[in-house]
Amino acid sequence: MTTKNFVWNIAKKYFTAGLIGLTISDRYASLTAVRGSSMSPTLNPHAGNSSRFAFDDYVLIEKLCLQKYKFSRGDVVVFRSPSNYKEKHVKRIVGLPGDWIDLSSIDTLRVPEGHCWVVGDNAAFSTDSRSHGPVRNYNSVVIQSLMSKKYV
Repeated sequence: MTTKNFVWNIAKKYFTAGLIGLTISDRYASLTAVRGSSMSPTLNPHAGNSSRFAFDDYVLIEKLCLQKYKFSRGDVVVFRSPSNYKEKHVKRIVGLPGDWIDLSSIDTLRVPEGHCWVVGDNAAFSTDSRSHGPVRNYNSVVIQSLMSKKYV
């Protein structure tokens, strides 16, 4: 009988901790790994260097202030990929609604209202707005705190 109570108490504690963790991750903040070299050298500076074993950088995504936040050029954002909703991309905003973007393949393109133009810092290895077009603002999460150091 005591074993049953012991197991039940442990299960309740882990379930409660899981619910609290899920709520914090969904509503307030979460930690996300940055994979690939599209934001190198800002994030993952050694991603393309095969002679050195590199860990992914991690960013702390602060979600609490998004209702009042005004995006600006230079902000690093996390957003869901327009082509695969399960993937998250980390890019830098270079164009805001109403801005004209000069592209080599197209003369110029205007960023529509409610969207932004995002590009990776390492443009040669980045799938960004040049591939998908403008990204919707409401689908983005601003990285307020860049905790971009490796946790080893």
